[in-house]
Amino acid sequence: MAKFPRLAKSKEDDAFADPDRGPVLSLRFAIALLLILGGIGWILYYYFGVRPTDGFGSLSSEGKPNQPTGPVFMQDLEGKNYLIGFIALFLGLAIAAHPSTPLGRGRGVVVGMLGCFLVGLVWICVFYIFLTGNDPKDIPIFNDLGQKNLFVGISFMAVGFTYATRWE
Repeated sequence: MAKFPRLAKSKEDDAFADPDRGPVLSLRFAIALLLILGGIGWILYYYFGVRPTDGFGSLSSEGKPNQPTGPVFMQDLEGKNYLIGFIALFLGLAIAAHPSTPLGRGRGVVVGMLGCFLVGLVWICVFYIFLTGNDPKDIPIFNDLGQKNLFVGISFMAVGFTYATRWE
């Protein structure tokens, strides 16, 4: 009687993409993850692999200045490597706030928003508690950024507001 006996989809057909929630993995989400992980990787590679081990201008055991290692273009950028890494990280987080990604809809919005707010708050608190009164060489990455840590914490909170605009 009917040419298409199976008109209704089963649960197995919607395992990957639920029409109410959207796909779990989209191109936008893959780009966001790539930017987030690339930004974190850029910062960590610069801190542990490129910059001089004891900070710029420090002396080695032979009395010679420590020299940066790694790719020359990263050596030339010096502290701007942090800017590149954090821009990639924040751009990836902002792109992930789109409704076509898991963080841009439903509970993901709340998780992204609160996560960014809390990371920003903790970043600023750690900066004030541990670096203003103590030796700033205690915490990696924080010690190189100095007062720029405030910009990083506030930027995390600003990205949290991109999630807040998606909250329904």
